Amino acid sequence: MASFVTEVLASSGKLEKEDLSSKISKMSRKVEDTKDKVCDMMNKRYSDFLPSLQSSETLMGHVDEVSKEMEGLKNCIENEVFSCFNIVVAVPVSQFHNAMEEFNKALLEKKYVDAANLLEKARLSVDSLKSSQLPLLSALSSELTVQRENLVYHLGDEWRRLIVDQCCVVVSGQVLLKNMLKPLVMYPSLSTTVIEQQEEGIVLALQCLEETHKERSTPAQVYSKLLLVLYTLHSHLLDICIGDKKLSMILGELIWEDISQCIIHECLLYSIPTNSSQLEKYSTVIKETEEFEKSLKEMEYLQGDSTDLLKYARDVNCHFASKKCRDVIVAARTLMTSKMHNTVKITPDSRLCLPKLPASGLDKKKENCKEEVTMENSKQLSAWSLCLPACRISESVQQLMELALSTLCEAVGSSTQWENLLRFPHLAAIQHNNCMYLAHYLLTLGHHFRAHLPEPLCEGVATFVDMVPGFRKLGAQCFLAQLNVQRAELLERLSTAHKFCNLDDGENYIAASKAVRQVIHQLKQLGTVWQEVLPVTIYCKAMGNLLNTAIAEIISKIMMLEDISSEDGEHLHTLCQTITEEGPLVFTPLAEENKNEKYQEEVSLYVKKWSMFKELVIVLRANLQEIVDRWADAKGPLAMEFTSSEVKSLIRALFQNTERRAVALTKIK
Repeated sequence: MASFVTEVLASSGKLEKEDLSSKISKMSRKVEDTKDKVCDMMNKRYSDFLPSLQSSETLMGHVDEVSKEMEGLKNCIENEVFSCFNIVVAVPVSQFHNAMEEFNKALLEKKYVDAANLLEKARLSVDSLKSSQLPLLSALSSELTVQRENLVYHLGDEWRRLIVDQCCVVVSGQVLLKNMLKPLVMYPSLSTTVIEQQEEGIVLALQCLEETHKERSTPAQVYSKLLLVLYTLHSHLLDICIGDKKLSMILGELIWEDISQCIIHECLLYSIPTNSSQLEKYSTVIKETEEFEKSLKEMEYLQGDSTDLLKYARDVNCHFASKKCRDVIVAARTLMTSKMHNTVKITPDSRLCLPKLPASGLDKKKENCKEEVTMENSKQLSAWSLCLPACRISESVQQLMELALSTLCEAVGSSTQWENLLRFPHLAAIQHNNCMYLAHYLLTLGHHFRAHLPEPLCEGVATFVDMVPGFRKLGAQCFLAQLNVQRAELLERLSTAHKFCNLDDGENYIAASKAVRQVIHQLKQLGTVWQEVLPVTIYCKAMGNLLNTAIAEIISKIMMLEDISSEDGEHLHTLCQTITEEGPLVFTPLAEENKNEKYQEEVSLYVKKWSMFKELVIVLRANLQEIVDRWADAKGPLAMEFTSSEVKSLIRALFQNTERRAVALTKIK
């Protein structure tokens, strides 16, 4: 007979193909049949045995016969038990064998999570055999331990490989940034050469061109040089994954901030135009920057939307203004501090070269006046009027005047730079605060230092008080312009409400409801933007002014309605009630919620028509008697907000022409 393990393993393949439960039932029935057969045989042999007790020979024959039958039955029972035992043991062993085969396959494919799950499946198969106390159990447990250690080894090896690769990328990125990318940005004489070598692969080399007189590379040149390097690396080295990230993505995260700042300070800063006439051409640089970032995104060096690099290029107007102011101030300071003894001669016929300026509105008005009125003047001014006498002046003063003249000429062709302040309410608020801050300290700054300044400054020349109104006016104008923009947006939103008429129509009500929600949303957004930026008093006045604009428009539209059905009145009441509930919540000048309750309770102080609006909300749902009671012979709260003609108009719109309405109208006077 073959060994027990051999038989178990040999039969395992067949057992998987049979139904296990039916097999066990079949074996159980065979055991029961065998047991019954033995009992019947024993009884029969005992009955046959009694009559023949006198004969010893017959007795011995029967004993031999019974022994043989018993031996056969014993072998039959052992075989049946052995078959059932095979079923119980072979299935877990087969499952263990299959799990280990799948485990080895997953390990080769580096599917470590799958491998761990299969190892756990194999462990459960071994645990199910522990009650059998078989010699095979020890071998299976040992195999399980060996494969578990094998998995741990592979995981450790993979971890070390990832750490080494990450470290290599970090080190290589810093070396690449320092020794190749930054020099390509900073030095226009450097370029990159790609050399293909059969044995060593691709070589990137820096090449110094012939001496160039250019101090800086243009943005297009910088982008071209950088893309050549990054594209070559991506094609031959970085287009592979480590974990869930590509090497190009990891490198981009490491170097992008540094290289973008280098491009800004070493290239884009010097590409900003020095003259307003060159601003229009700068759109080319913006386009080149967009294409540069697009290429980096395609190679996965860069993630997300526009970056600081592109934002800097697009904000050229602000950079140009800052650069122009800085250049003019530096030039003026240099001229004013230069030596005075270098002089030039001025003669009566010396003239500044004034440019021919386009006609302004004032000039056109004067031209029209000349056409209508002819003034006779027999006395003409001398040709030498307004001419300086011959003398010598410092050359630096003449250059200073020429600088002022050229700056003014450039300012004539410039557009009003209110775009950002009008577009962003946060910037408008900060500009307002900046101007008020400067005006505040200019009031006392000169007085504080005047007694300690040398003559003639100590005599009141440098008090700065004359500059205070200018700064205050500038701050106020800026913020008022922003309020006008916001006011126009509110009115634009309310214009989509179909004049708040025929709200029993579903589409009209949806449009009106949407308009009201948008107004509330806009005011809440502004309240958040200006929170703790504006002074509390300015904040509340500004928010109150805007909310007042919205409710004044709603009141105006409702008062124009000639017929308001009961359903329309209910819809109007609902919309207006939304504003009375949520309107105060837009007053959040402080970050602490509990401190804003005071300002939310004082809405009527900042919103001029708040009380009128609340009275209108009451009237929209009131009956005739309630309206008359609130009028109270022109002494009630309704009379404080509306005229008698306005109240009568509302009554006529809300109620049908009945005798009760006529009586009510006679009481409104």
